[in-house]
Parts: sequence; C-alpha cells; structure tokens
Amino acid sequence: MDAFVLAQAELFQPHVLFMLFCGVCGGIAVGSMPGLTATMAVAIMTSFTFHMDAISAIMTLIGVYFGGIYGGSISAVLLHIPGTPSAVMTARDGYPMALRGEGGRAIGIATWSSFMGGLIGMILLMLFAPLISKFALRFSAPEYFALAVFGLSIVASISDKSLTRGLIAALLGILICLSGVDPMTGMARFTFGLPDLYSGFQFIPVMIGLFGLSEILTQLSSQEYRFVAQKLTKIIPSWSQIKQLNVTILRSALIGVGIGALPGTGGAIASFVAYNSARNNSNKPEKFGQGVPQGIAASEAANNASCGGALMPMLTLGIPGDAITAILIGALILHNVQPGPMLFVSNPEVVYSIYTGGILASLFMATVGFLLAARLFARLISFPRYVLLPIILILCIVGSFAVNNSLFDVYVMIGFGVVGYIAKNLGIPLTPLVLGVVLGPILEENLRTAIVMSQGEFIFFLTRPIAVFFILVTVFSLCFQKWKANRRMR
Repeated sequence: MDAFVLAQAELFQPHVLFMLFCGVCGGIAVGSMPGLTATMAVAIMTSFTFHMDAISAIMTLIGVYFGGIYGGSISAVLLHIPGTPSAVMTARDGYPMALRGEGGRAIGIATWSSFMGGLIGMILLMLFAPLISKFALRFSAPEYFALAVFGLSIVASISDKSLTRGLIAALLGILICLSGVDPMTGMARFTFGLPDLYSGFQFIPVMIGLFGLSEILTQLSSQEYRFVAQKLTKIIPSWSQIKQLNVTILRSALIGVGIGALPGTGGAIASFVAYNSARNNSNKPEKFGQGVPQGIAASEAANNASCGGALMPMLTLGIPGDAITAILIGALILHNVQPGPMLFVSNPEVVYSIYTGGILASLFMATVGFLLAARLFARLISFPRYVLLPIILILCIVGSFAVNNSLFDVYVMIGFGVVGYIAKNLGIPLTPLVLGVVLGPILEENLRTAIVMSQGEFIFFLTRPIAVFFILVTVFSLCFQKWKANRRMR
C-alpha cells in the first residue's frame, strides 16, 4: 500500500501528467500519419527520455504507445490508409462510412472503442497479469503455429464475395513473406540478387502501397470523386449507439488482451481475430466491409486492449509482448528498472505507475480524440481533389522512406500500389493479402521449429492440448461460417 501511495504521489505531479499528455498527443499525431507507426514513435522518444526521472520517462512512452495505436484509426477512416498495421481492419468499415459522409461518426466510434478497449486492457492487466503470463509461458512453436492457422481461417469471412479470390490473396501475402534470409538456415532466398531484399519486404511500405497508392490510382482512373465533404456531427456516440456496441467492445477487448499477452503477436492479429468474431456473431455478417459500426468497434477495442495484454509478459516475465514493449524494456533498463518477477518486489511503485498511467493515457486519448483530433483530421477529406491527392501521395512516399531511410522501400510501395490497383480491378480483396503478410512469418517459422522439435512427426501436434484446442476452434469456425453461408442462401 505504501508503494501504491508513493506511485500515485509521483505520477500526479504536474510535470509528469504534462509529459503523459504530450506523449498521447504526439502518439496520435504520429500514428495518424501513414508509415510513422507507434513503434517508430516510441523508439524515437526513448532517446529524449535519457535525462528524465524513471516515472516521467515511462509515462511519456506509455502516452506515445497508447496514442499511436489509436492514431492509426484516423487515416484508416478518412483516407483508407491505415496509420498503423493494427488499423487495417478499421479501414475496412471506417472508410465506407466516410464515403457516406459519416467520417466524424466513424472516428467517434473508433475513439470510444479505443478508450474502452484501453481501459479494459489496463484493468485486466492489474487483475490477471501473473495468471495470463503463466499461461503464455506454455506457448511454444506448435501453439503459435496453431494460432496462426486459426488466424488464417479468418480469410473465409473477409473474402467478400469469393472465397477462392480471398485464398489467392492470402497465399500471395504468405509468398511475399518468403523473400529474404531463411530464418532457419540463414540462406538468402527469393532476393533476385538485390541486397535490399535480404531483410524481406518491409510491412509498412507494402501496406501503404496496397491501401494508399492503390486508392490514389483508383481515384485518378475514376470519374467519380470518392473523397466527400464530411458532416462533423455526431462525433460523440449517443447512448443508444454505445449500448449497441457494448457487447462487441467487451468481447473484442477480451480477445485483444488474451492475444496481446502472447509474446510476438500484437494488435494487428488481435484486430483480425476480433473483427472475425464480431462478424460471426452478427445477424447481418454480409454487411461487414460496407460501413458497419461493429467492425470499427471490434478492431479498435481489440488493438487498444492488446496494449494492456502486451504489458503483462513485459512486467511479470521480462518478455516483450510486441515490438513496442521490447523498446519499453530497453527504456526501463536504461533507467535502472529491471522488468521481470522481481520488479514487483524491487520497484513496485513503477508497476503501480504504469497501471494508473495507462488508464490516464486512455482518458487523455479519448479527450483529445473527441475534442480535437476528429474535427481537425475530418476536415482533410473535404479538401479539393487536386490538393488532397498530392498530399496523400507525399505522405505515402515519406512514410515508406522513413521506415529504413531507403529509396528501395519507396519503390516497394509503388510496386505494391500497382499490385493493389490491379487486384481491386480484378475483384481480389486486399485484406486477406495483408493477413497473409502478417501471419506468414509466424506460420512458417513456428511450423519448421515444431517439425524440428518433433523430429518430423506431425502427430506431435496432437500431443499439445493448446495446439489441439486452436485447431479444433479453426475447424469449428470454418464449419460455422459455411453453415451460416448455406443458411443465408436458403
């Protein structure tokens, strides 16, 4: 109790709260710019915390973390360019709402869902951190492979009208991931003699090209101007709308925390799984992808709740839950704070500060989102076409270049922009392709590791209860989706 009181006394000092608020604002600004992800923002801000005290530094980075994850939804809704990888599913329903002139309402739903997801994630972090972290320790290569297979089963529900085209897109995404250095042998493969491909295709340029540049090409080739003026009304959701979204937000937040607690997963996978769950539980699943509020709520609640989930293994085990918490571990060590089981004994005030700081960051994020961010960014979409399209193109180029300060990534963005444009014209959905890119490395690495562990015996998977559980859930999910499809046809 003394440590809790000490933590609150340090946290609620004006300069600490100011740094937390600035971190949230900066995170939102960076997250809303395509290519400038929350991971990049946290990494850059870490260098500015060297001379801060431990609590101020950690609160600044926590603010950037939470704000950056939420900020990705803004460009996803208004420009169809996910600012962060975890906002890919937000764009699927948010952008159609923006085209109907409901960009403000879509951002309002994203803001409320992000706030509730982050709040639920932090509450569960406080309650169940040791328990979930112990469960995560039981995950090995077979379990991660089964989880990736379950993630790929979502292709069946996000393939629009053609499952075959969705599977083609997902396989193309997996093939994209094969370029680079083999994770098991260290040999270069599918690099075509290009040294820049030794590290593979970077996800950010690929995503910007598929969703950003392809949209620009679509706009230029279309006689219809799809960027419509926004009605900046109903930004704050009504009580009736909130009640309709409560179940979706709660279910998605639980999914986000659970997946976020598994090291190496993160908000992108959590948003995919939560979106699929929301669609399967909907009375009108065919409406998803056409501007359904539940789709936005599921994605945003899950990816923000995954922040609390990712902090669980970081605090209790010293194992990063995602790329951002890996940077946070370095920042903690930089300030003489060692994450792990002894953290609760040696520095309990840091743990309590993170608990409270995450909740305050969610509150600041909602306040800025409702009062400033929505109105500021929603106006972008009402700019004239000859002004807005060049701005988006510049953001695409800068965001791609900023990943590694490499022109090659800009070329990658342009190439995948053309691929995305062709795919749209052929009726091939882009979301399954992104799903393949996200899950491909996890699928391949853990399958090959599991085969080595089992010495080539595939029956080994059936001896792992958690892996069997995910396989059975995958089979059930596919059968259930097929049954619902047949029922709708009848």
